[in-house]
Amino acid sequence: MEILRLLDAANWIESYEVEDYRQWGGGFYYRLKINFKDDSMLFVKEYVDESERAYSFHWQDQNSNMITRWDNAPHHRHLLTFPHHKHTPTEIVENSEITLADVLEEIRKQIGDT
Repeated sequence: MEILRLLDAANWIESYEVEDYRQWGGGFYYRLKINFKDDSMLFVKEYVDESERAYSFHWQDQNSNMITRWDNAPHHRHLLTFPHHKHTPTEIVENSEITLADVLEEIRKQIGDT
C-alpha cells in the first residue's frame, strides 16, 4: 500500500497502527491510527469502491481535543466544496485536502518535520 511507504518515510510520525484493512475486486477499506512526534494523533477511515468514496481524517491533541477533522459526509450543502469540508474547533469550512497525503502534508506544515 502506497500510503504505508509515505508513513514509513515521514520522520515527524512517531508510529502508526493499521487497525483494519480489507480489499476486494473493485475497492478497499482501511482504518489507521497515526501518532505524531508532538503527541497528537490522526484517526483515519477511508472506503473506496467503483462508485463511492467516503473518508474521515480526525486529528486530535494528546488530551483528545479535536484539532481538525476532514470528511465528506454529505451535509453542509452550502459549502462550495460540498461534500468535502473541514471541522475546526470553532467552525466548518470548505476543504480541498481530500486525500490522506493532503492531510498529512497539512499536519506536517503545522507541527513541523523535525
